[in-house]
Amino acid sequence: MDQKTVIIITGPTGSGKTALAIELARHFRTEIISADSRQCYAEMNIGVAKPSPDQLRSVKHHFIDSHSIHDRVNAGTFEQYALHAAEAIFKDRSVVIMAGGTGLYIKAFCEGLDEMPVIDLLLRRQIVDQYNSFGLEWLQQEVKEKDPVYYASGEILNPQRLLRALEIKLSTGLSIRDLQRRRPVQRPFKTLKMVIDLPREQLRININKRVDQMMEQGLLEEASSLLPFRELNALQTVGYTELFEYLDGTTTLDEAIERIKSNTRKYARRQLTWFRKDPDMHWIAGVDPAKWIPLVSSMIPQP
Repeated sequence: MDQKTVIIITGPTGSGKTALAIELARHFRTEIISADSRQCYAEMNIGVAKPSPDQLRSVKHHFIDSHSIHDRVNAGTFEQYALHAAEAIFKDRSVVIMAGGTGLYIKAFCEGLDEMPVIDLLLRRQIVDQYNSFGLEWLQQEVKEKDPVYYASGEILNPQRLLRALEIKLSTGLSIRDLQRRRPVQRPFKTLKMVIDLPREQLRININKRVDQMMEQGLLEEASSLLPFRELNALQTVGYTELFEYLDGTTTLDEAIERIKSNTRKYARRQLTWFRKDPDMHWIAGVDPAKWIPLVSSMIPQP
């Protein structure tokens, strides 16, 4: 295997990416780069479904516990981090495994990111002031009306992403998605993008079960410890925001748990929408390593 290859294992949340990636990494005797926008934060564990300590010991992972919630981490950060990690792994291996469900991060790694326009500071302040006055629902509605392309596949529970999409649309007239689709760069390695394809009902069962397991493992206690930092971008994510509302006394615990399950299912659907728009994705049913290993091996370029 002379040609360097990054095997990208992606799929919606709850599809089984972590365990499958570890089996593939063991088979190819290589390391894993996480493509998850939240597992990089050392302070967040249960709510981001981070690999267990045993899993992390079994295979070396990159971009897990690599940053603090106080750090500014975005797709550009990931692109540079992952490229350097892949370069290091390729020094004595021909295959790298990447696993995660953050579509924009995977796109940045494979194709690069276009330079974003400079935004007028007055416009940015006006949008932020309106968001502070009218809240997340107002912001979601504004993006839905003005940039429906982003709204259809973006992280609509993340106010920072929504604010960015809205300010770019109002500044340039273009969707942020248009700016993210231009001039893919050429990488010095081949990428194979594989999506775990599960029946919708199975995915629903997996998500609900995982949320229940997270609660049993202490997600409420983890959220409580992070409550003082709730305004940080890292914590604007499903699993924490709902429990913060419970800790505020504005909802019951049962209602918060059901909202976590519902919002996670919605997020999974949005991930699938993103993946379906990528013609280079290979959709593979199930997560059986006995099926995946020979299939992936047959797709790797041979010398």
